[in-house]
Amino acid sequence: MEKISSKPNVGEFIARIKSDDDAVRGPAWQGAAPLGAPAIGPLGEVMTDERFEVARSAKRALWKIVRHAGRPWARKEAAAVEKELLKLLKSPAPAVRREALWMLSEIGAEQAVNSMAALLKDPEAREDARCALLRLPGRAVASALRKAFAQAPENFKFALAEALRARGEKVEGYPSQKLTPSRPTSIAPAGPKA
Repeated sequence: MEKISSKPNVGEFIARIKSDDDAVRGPAWQGAAPLGAPAIGPLGEVMTDERFEVARSAKRALWKIVRHAGRPWARKEAAAVEKELLKLLKSPAPAVRREALWMLSEIGAEQAVNSMAALLKDPEAREDARCALLRLPGRAVASALRKAFAQAPENFKFALAEALRARGEKVEGYPSQKLTPSRPTSIAPAGPKA
């Protein structure tokens, strides 16, 4: 079993993550935490590898880095990792964008809100963006959700209305879909009477 040295080289690390040998790839992703921000971009690229286990190892390594950076008293490290994760939100691969959103929901600060909210317009990532934003503290989230609500397609407004209500906002005209019957019933639908 190979181990990553105390001062890991990102290039060597990525080569191990891309290895077809589980005995090389496994310890690499498991020991990824100390690599920090410099490994985020390269790992984001490897997440799109056609080999499932390689792509999954890259994703696992990213999560190790994010959780390590999110530990108490490591705000500077978390900020560096956050900055690199924000770049992944522009990835052409929807899976990478979605995963970056969830990672940012763990360590993101208020400056991540606008970049995350931009994906509320992305049909392939908007639901993940909505849910990830709800995990962040601060008033900027409600503001971003209100702005997105005003521009959202009709079929997504119900989800955004639910998110706004979760943040304490009042939203008229878009009742919770949880209260709408999914099969024929004698109970009248919730919401204003026509």
